[in-house]
Amino acid sequence: MNDTATAAGLDPTTLGDLLRVVGAPGFDRWQDQIRRTQGCSDPIHLTGYTKTLDPATGQLLHAYSTEGEPGGRLRIACGNRRASRCPSCAWTYAGDTYHLIRAGLTGDPDKGTPHTVRDHPRVFATLTAPSFGPVHNRPGPRPCRCGTHHPEDAPELGTALDPETYDYAGAVLWNNHAGHLWRYVTIYLPRELAARAGITQRELKEVLRVSYGKVAEYQKRGAIHFHAVIRFDGPDGPDVPPPAWATLDLLTDALRAAAARAAVTLPPAGEQPARVLRWGTQLDVQPIGAFGNGEDLTEQAVASYVAKYATKAAETTGTVDRRIGELAELDKLTDLPDHTRRLIRACWDLDPLYPDRRLWAWAHMLGFRGHFSTKSRRYSTTLGALRQVRANYRANQQREALGLPNPDDNPDATTLVLASWTYAGHGHTPGESWLAAQTARAIRTNRLTAQEHRTELQELDGVW
Repeated sequence: MNDTATAAGLDPTTLGDLLRVVGAPGFDRWQDQIRRTQGCSDPIHLTGYTKTLDPATGQLLHAYSTEGEPGGRLRIACGNRRASRCPSCAWTYAGDTYHLIRAGLTGDPDKGTPHTVRDHPRVFATLTAPSFGPVHNRPGPRPCRCGTHHPEDAPELGTALDPETYDYAGAVLWNNHAGHLWRYVTIYLPRELAARAGITQRELKEVLRVSYGKVAEYQKRGAIHFHAVIRFDGPDGPDVPPPAWATLDLLTDALRAAAARAAVTLPPAGEQPARVLRWGTQLDVQPIGAFGNGEDLTEQAVASYVAKYATKAAETTGTVDRRIGELAELDKLTDLPDHTRRLIRACWDLDPLYPDRRLWAWAHMLGFRGHFSTKSRRYSTTLGALRQVRANYRANQQREALGLPNPDDNPDATTLVLASWTYAGHGHTPGESWLAAQTARAIRTNRLTAQEHRTELQELDGVW
């Protein structure tokens, strides 16, 4: 362990703490807790107990207390979706998002959608922000407007060519109201569909339902944009096919019209002029292929793409992933890119003019205050349902290991659980953090290797 840690470039403090952790009593149990949290980088610490009783006889069937745990604490996963905070929990969140989106594309009866949804018209739409001024970019074979051919990882990409004329106020106000613009799209889309079908909106609801799942992504310039899977269903949801006249062309045309109508009007405030916030001109709408037979956009590609951005936030632009409590903190953030710093400063400067928007509280998000992933009610399952299935599976495993009755096998075999839990902190020491990161990496590598093996077997099965 000493040689491995030294080779990993650990500083003396981390290395010393690592040796302490490995040599401490109960290390094996601590390691088991970390594996159960999938190597969570910021676990929640709990103290308390639980007792399982037979309600008829009062017999104690099982008892557990954290008094016997290392440090007297039980560690559970933090569940944070941000990869910058906890890569392990974010990876789980991305996997759940993938299955949620995929269930609405390929169908999964266990997740609320039949396989026949593959026959429903589906599109993958990307709605972007307008321009707030020219920025450094990579426009194909041509050089940037600054005359330079930027490499892909150039730090200046997405930053303003002329910061003094860039509309930073407009950029953060647009981010702040982007959720409202999406809401208007969902309002106007049924209206545009009804108008094109020659029926009323009430009649439309009796024959057609629009379902969607979407995720938000930050562009390099710090502007938010949305990726959305939009699907036609029958009036009762995915179990019923849409009418024959509800085609891909109709969905595409109506969506473009709805996006063009969506607008948020802001009155003048202080030195800020009146503004009309709209979507950018780069609206991309592509049909989703059902089986990947030469289509540019397949179901798996879309689900993977959406899941990829479900765990990312504004920190991809160089900002911080925590709320900035006061403007003076900006001076301490020496690694902030100038473009990002100006966007954060714009949030604070605009906050007194728009007090109802609490721009200061969302300065670390460059003004955006919406949810990063949302869906309509009948698109597919929910993240909560997916987590509950996982929790139930683990609970059944634990009951089986302890020899406790399973209510699924015998509804009359009920038990009474008494429990008391108290929050006792969170996180790791430096040495624990290093070990947790190695555990998370090993778990992820093993899962990816197993997944690749299953894919190879499926491909061979198809050949055979």
